[in-house]
Amino acid sequence: MTTPAAGAGHGAGENPYGLMAALEQGGTIAWTVFIILVIMSAASWYILFVKLFEQQKIINQGKRARASFWQSANLREGAGKLDKNSAYRQIVDDGITALEQHDKLTDPIDQHDWMLNSLARSQGAIASRLSTGLALLATVGSTAPFIGLFGTVIGIYRALIKIGAAGQASIDAVAGPVGEALIMTALGLAVAVPAVMAYNWLMRRNKSVLEELARFSNDLHGYMMSGGTVRPAVAAARGGSAAPGAASPGGTTATGSATGTTTGSPKKL
Repeated sequence: MTTPAAGAGHGAGENPYGLMAALEQGGTIAWTVFIILVIMSAASWYILFVKLFEQQKIINQGKRARASFWQSANLREGAGKLDKNSAYRQIVDDGITALEQHDKLTDPIDQHDWMLNSLARSQGAIASRLSTGLALLATVGSTAPFIGLFGTVIGIYRALIKIGAAGQASIDAVAGPVGEALIMTALGLAVAVPAVMAYNWLMRRNKSVLEELARFSNDLHGYMMSGGTVRPAVAAARGGSAAPGAASPGGTTATGSATGTTTGSPKKL
């Protein structure tokens, strides 16, 4: 990285030191570091937008579920109102399947525990899907500065070797090549900082999404274990729930199942 002659190969007033000059003088190592950082940055932004889309999709599904699901007469009707392949539809379908399979167990387990475990597995699968790709953001955020620093160290080393061979030790001969090498550190930080911020932001949004799913799952568990008589307070208010003995949306009394069964028979769907 020798100091270019003033004005040689550059337009008037153009800075002879910059990213392209650093890459040209840095050789294969500089180009390799630069390409790695570009790939890491592109992957980080891709993960950010994809996960934001997935999270917003589940948030919208939750709004529709609160507006329509709890107004249904039974589970199957409610499930039909949910989007296919949605997170909330998956929880409902897994709950229905677990309810149907309980009597088929050769070593019976308490229905309450069986349903809790089944719904928990369903939530865990959704949480795993939401967290896919976040490890990449964490990896980029923690390693990108060091990759950039590696490029800087190699660049400074090459610059000092050339400066020593040329016998020039003045500040104008050193400052340019060394500052040029530091560009790699700046690039590493430019890649790492957005990745770290995106990781923290997505993690907070994931926590909010999973808390909403957990509330829905808990309400669903109470609904299934009560034969349809226990619903969220908001849903009960919208459904016009009256005092015990009044007619419920399923055509039975409030003390019976919304599916036309008695409270003690939560098996009907």
